[in-house]
Amino acid sequence: MSRRILVNVFGSEEDIVGAAARAREGGYTILDAYTPFAVHGLDVAMGIRPTRLAYVCLAFGLTGAIAKLGFQIWTSAWDWPVNVGGKPLVSIPAFVPVTFEVMVLFAGVGTVLAFLLRSRLFPGAAPKATYFRATDDQFVLVLEERDASFDVRNVEALFRPFKLLHLEEQIVRE
Repeated sequence: MSRRILVNVFGSEEDIVGAAARAREGGYTILDAYTPFAVHGLDVAMGIRPTRLAYVCLAFGLTGAIAKLGFQIWTSAWDWPVNVGGKPLVSIPAFVPVTFEVMVLFAGVGTVLAFLLRSRLFPGAAPKATYFRATDDQFVLVLEERDASFDVRNVEALFRPFKLLHLEEQIVRE
């Protein structure tokens, strides 16, 4: 399967933010933006929802903490209860350091794995470069051409106030 994309190259971060906002207002589908550094406000201009990865991190962290705390209580009170000097079998303050460490471990590893799965970044995956200088010193905005009514001249006119350096159509094979 193949699809057509339009690669738009800009010279500055202000230009790509303005162009992304104008493209979104014009009803164009923005596939991606490639920049040499993080550009503040680009995600808002592109209409990207805030990430839910923080909730995934919280879920993995709570899962790890509850599992470790449960395991420690089970081993010290039910599976192998040893009464040493009259100390309680379930001593929660003694379990806090190890529970915290396991919570951080689960949250970190789980978040990284969730990010890799969601982003489809698998080991050995070939990079999909759309423009050879995409992250060197240029700012690239990629639009998807969905139907036959997509006119490149309209996009070029739309982006003219934003110092469009280069514009090229590509066919991407998937």
